[in-house]
Amino acid sequence: MPVSLVQRAVESQFETVSATLTHKVNQDEMLLRTWRRTAPDAFTVTAAWPSAHPFYAGRHGLHDPLLLSETVRQTLPLLSHGAYQVPFGHQLLWKDFSWTLDPAATFADGGPAELELHITCDDVTYRRDRAAAISLRVDVERAGRPMATARSRFTIQDRTVYNRLRGAYADATAATARALPLSPPAGLTPFGRDRFEDVVLAATDRPDRWQLRVDTTHPVLFDHLVDHAPGMLLLEAARQAALAAAHPRPMVVTGMENEFMKYAEMDIACDLEAEWTADPGRIRISARQGGREIFTSVVTLATAPVAPAAHSVRAA
Repeated sequence: MPVSLVQRAVESQFETVSATLTHKVNQDEMLLRTWRRTAPDAFTVTAAWPSAHPFYAGRHGLHDPLLLSETVRQTLPLLSHGAYQVPFGHQLLWKDFSWTLDPAATFADGGPAELELHITCDDVTYRRDRAAAISLRVDVERAGRPMATARSRFTIQDRTVYNRLRGAYADATAATARALPLSPPAGLTPFGRDRFEDVVLAATDRPDRWQLRVDTTHPVLFDHLVDHAPGMLLLEAARQAALAAAHPRPMVVTGMENEFMKYAEMDIACDLEAEWTADPGRIRISARQGGREIFTSVVTLATAPVAPAAHSVRAA
């Protein structure tokens, strides 16, 4: 049954977001700051993007658009545990996740970007006294200006059910130990990266196909021990594949439509292919593992602005 009206009461004061509510071990990776309930199934969350980030580095005078993905991802455990009584230890599983943003609103001015997220959970499925699946819409503003919208649905499984479904893969320590050895990164500049250790794709015998590099020691993508390749790794792989397919044209990502079908295991080779769609600027990235499609992303690209243009937006 749904939570009580007392539990769903509107909160007048913002509460500070703790690291445990975002599933981050490294508190420096926390993007959320405060939150409060504004209606039974509506919330306002404040966030801040750092002026500089070791992994999600700004380019073309703009903040990294995948900071939006990580910001929304952090709201999933926040709302699950903080608002819908999901116990810690339960597993949150992405089903789909899409977003679009206005790149001009992501200009980097040398300081942190202060954001306000207005979240509506418009479809919440309950199992007994806790949420079992949640669909949400997120409207993101920066200094009162619309910056992005996002939609997502995820399911929630208790640990007993999760262990039964995952079988031998439920042991995160053993799953990590079985991860495939890392192949050399496929390149650097075409993938929008400045450091080889941040390239998550390895070359294959085809220019439009790459193999996923699962570096379980990466300090950002693997913030803590997990039993499968994280969703944020797949999003980063899709972004890098799209940029590489568009190279040498300088492009930025302005939207993603992601669907997660299967777990991405760390001990089986995972190939990603890029194929341009009939819509200009949209490219479909497909990840396959063991002969099955496990993840897809339709990435929308736009021509990157020159850095001075990004600064002129703020002046306007």
